[in-house]
Amino acid sequence: MYDITVRKRALALLGQGLTVSEVSRRTGVSRYAIREWSLRADQNRDLYAKHGTPCPRCAEPPRLPDPEGTYAYLLGLYLGDGYISPVGDRRKNVWSLRIVCADAWPGLVEQCSAALIAIRPDNKVRLIPRVGCVEVNSYSKHWPCLFPQHGPGKKHERKIELAPWQREIVDEFAMDLVRGLLHSDGSRFVNRVRRPLKGGERWYEYPRYNFTNVSLDIQRLFTDALDRLGIAWTQMNRKNISVARREAVARLDEFVGPKY
Repeated sequence: MYDITVRKRALALLGQGLTVSEVSRRTGVSRYAIREWSLRADQNRDLYAKHGTPCPRCAEPPRLPDPEGTYAYLLGLYLGDGYISPVGDRRKNVWSLRIVCADAWPGLVEQCSAALIAIRPDNKVRLIPRVGCVEVNSYSKHWPCLFPQHGPGKKHERKIELAPWQREIVDEFAMDLVRGLLHSDGSRFVNRVRRPLKGGERWYEYPRYNFTNVSLDIQRLFTDALDRLGIAWTQMNRKNISVARREAVARLDEFVGPKY
């Protein structure tokens, strides 16, 4: 058992932005205990928006999440590298939205955190170090309301279909959805191609984007958005979509660009 002084110090360090692992190293308290203290403290501070920003989908009448462009971006991140899971006692109906971001892209971690805060401003965002990546997560009772694609099993093993209100958002904010999908499951790189010529071999280099996802439904959301934006794409194989034409790459560069 830990005394109240240790608990207060651990929560204070969390409040300063330290991760659970960092607080555990500084205090000698197990990470499990720190997470439990943090969860209880969040409940006591009403960080699940009981008296804060109401859930737009639970309102009467239901509203669209605001800002809509940020929601479209967060939807792309969720469909690519995110999942929703219950937290603690299931009877409390609290959920965690978890999005995994590679350590190689610290800017992506910042943008993901900012999107979570923008959509649920009364909910705390946590950065949990994992091997080679960072888990960005936030607790709320309303993540399943905001992302009705949540369900049992892996996303590529079940039907992924947008609700009519989500379709309304992504039709208007297609660029934000594409940016979120590419930030999660995409890449921009320089492709090198060798061409045999009479005078010898010649190498060509050009930038291209690739989007990789096993779910055909999520692939279709990506390509439908590209079609709305007039961006040419090619199905490379069952799980890879390529954007390689010069004008198409230039168009994506306007609002996506390389991850950082």
